[in-house]
Amino acid sequence: MAYTTINKSSSYFNTILYAGDATSPRSITGVGFQPDLTWVKNRSQAGSNGWYDAVRGTGAANNFSTDSASVPGGDGAGYGFVSAFNADGISVTAGTVGSDITNKSGSNYVDWNWLANNTSGSSNTAGSITATVAANTTSGFSIGKTTGTLSSGTITVGHGLGVAPSMILWKRSDGTSNWQVYHKSNGTNLLQLNSSGASSSGSFWPATSSTTFSVSNSLYGSGEVYAFYCWSEIKGYSKFGSYTGNGSSLGNFIYTGFKPAFVLVKSTSSADNWFLMDNKRDSFNPEYKIISPNTNSPEDTANLGVTDMDLLSNGFRLTTNWSGWNNSGQTNIYMAFAENPFVTSGGIPVTAR
Repeated sequence: MAYTTINKSSSYFNTILYAGDATSPRSITGVGFQPDLTWVKNRSQAGSNGWYDAVRGTGAANNFSTDSASVPGGDGAGYGFVSAFNADGISVTAGTVGSDITNKSGSNYVDWNWLANNTSGSSNTAGSITATVAANTTSGFSIGKTTGTLSSGTITVGHGLGVAPSMILWKRSDGTSNWQVYHKSNGTNLLQLNSSGASSSGSFWPATSSTTFSVSNSLYGSGEVYAFYCWSEIKGYSKFGSYTGNGSSLGNFIYTGFKPAFVLVKSTSSADNWFLMDNKRDSFNPEYKIISPNTNSPEDTANLGVTDMDLLSNGFRLTTNWSGWNNSGQTNIYMAFAENPFVTSGGIPVTAR
């Protein structure tokens, strides 16, 4: 059996950087595919994280912000928005206020992109409620939306992946609510993407299967509309796991089986931000330019020697005892996507940075 089924990870996930120029509309290219999920962040100044998907649609009214529980489009058109998904990227508009989400002149941006199936989704009746789902079983990623139909009890929702999800984001899209997070290493407990809080214990996600995931009645309401994003683990391309901090300046090595292009980390045992690294904002080790998706803060570039991480050919290493992700005894979950598999389907190993 081949080590991986995905030799070119950038065909399914890719990060691009661009400089804002205040033109509107503007085509941002270089993704390498038509995205179905795009997540844009102003690196230079405080501003909301912009999150758009092909199932809900683009435009100011469909903007989610990972740093906020607000209704979609809460920032308004004046902040700029993603206006279209294109064959090689996205189109953006320029805002008229200071904290432009997508195209402020003089600001630098990062844009993370995932491929589903380049549709607005189709009906999925695998669960107790019907969902609209766009799924890519090759890369283990699906986007969906559904409407809660029960006043109490657990609902099940079809995800279209064919294997149990490793991570799920669940967000009300017709009203204010937190970003609810399931991660396989956190069991049925709950994290929130827009919060620095530690994991909440409980049966929030009673079960996952190859066709559905379940949601407790504490996370949905009858008649309310929800968006969801599901990822399953694909060997050589994506990894979802956990590690325990050792408090050492020579921190943990976390094996992923690929050279990471994207790493998102969160402590489950203590209150601390989510922390995100990628291979484009830092092109060589050590990585140290932190973005925290649960805040609107700009990229933190002031902590070389403190927030250091090495991206290696088969995983990532924490090279300081920074409390954000390496306190002794601290439990952390992570989400990672590949730049390259450790070994291609033809048995060829890749090299470290």
